[in-house]
Amino acid sequence: MRVVAAMSGGVDSAVAASRMLEAGHEVVGVHLALSQSAATLRESARGCCTIEDAGDARRVADRLGIPFYVWDMAARFREDVVEDFIAEYAAGRTPNPCLRCNEKIKFAALLDKALALGFDAVATGHYAQIREAPDDAGQVRRELHRAVDMAKDQSYVLGVLDAEQLARAFFPLGDTTKPDVRAEAAARGFSIAKKPDSHDICFIADGDTRGWLAQRLGEQPGEIVDTEGTVLGEHGGSFGYTVGQRKGLGLRVPAADGAPRYVLETRPATNTVVVGTAELLGVDEITGDHARWCGPAPEGIVSVGAQVRAHGEEIPATAWADGDTVEVRLERRIRGVAPGQSVVLYEGTRVVGSATIAATATSQRR
Repeated sequence: MRVVAAMSGGVDSAVAASRMLEAGHEVVGVHLALSQSAATLRESARGCCTIEDAGDARRVADRLGIPFYVWDMAARFREDVVEDFIAEYAAGRTPNPCLRCNEKIKFAALLDKALALGFDAVATGHYAQIREAPDDAGQVRRELHRAVDMAKDQSYVLGVLDAEQLARAFFPLGDTTKPDVRAEAAARGFSIAKKPDSHDICFIADGDTRGWLAQRLGEQPGEIVDTEGTVLGEHGGSFGYTVGQRKGLGLRVPAADGAPRYVLETRPATNTVVVGTAELLGVDEITGDHARWCGPAPEGIVSVGAQVRAHGEEIPATAWADGDTVEVRLERRIRGVAPGQSVVLYEGTRVVGSATIAATATSQRR
């Protein structure tokens, strides 16, 4: 196969590219330029797409002896990921930009361009597995599964991929642990074998999401209130808060019992942040929209595992789909589930699909 290896400049994508080449594929390395004003050097483990990262990726490609290109997708990234991120927070939701990037950039824009240029597939350094299994018609279908290394498993952020995208995707690291990947990189002579992993939101290099949003949305002073409407403090914009948040509230009125308080809800229409005690955070009903299925959509009520954070716990649940909408009922309550997050559904290690959380509720079953 002719394969585009997405090379970020990190150790994972470097080893993924080398494994695809070793497997006998015709491999071309591609670094995605996602920033319209890329920094020259990486300043921390946060951030990505610096000129330094592009240089690291090029050096790996040179060592492997494969062609290497930089594809400028900064405008598409800004529109589909960054602007979407800003709009979601302004609307009182908490998005996961990594899922949006996988859906809109790496397995849409990148894959579409690769196919248009005559390539067959895209390979990335994500920690997940693709397995082949027969479908009801006796044909072979590709399924997305969790990685062997659960500490690095990234199947959650790949839960937005559909069957057609999975048919054109390779994840060569899914059967390997991170220490083994670094050891392999060192054995291959890659200078980035010990390069720190990037983390958090790649386009907010200093990690200050609230400050970054304030620069783009402006200060919007408002009130922090309890569930009875009593004013407890002020804030600079409800967009800077998310459900489950405890730190940085700056409440001027302490709770009578001294218990900590958490963000229960943000109300963009009135620019209000509502806080309360931890027990008020518990939910066990989730309604999701923008459903994406990694294979056939489930029929009827199915038993699944539900995960609402990239490295969160999988909770036993039942789920059913109705067009673009998914209803999920958890077997027990969990805290801090915010609209805009994604719920990813599993059957064993297999990813069934995902949806964007539109609403949550607490049932009266308990």
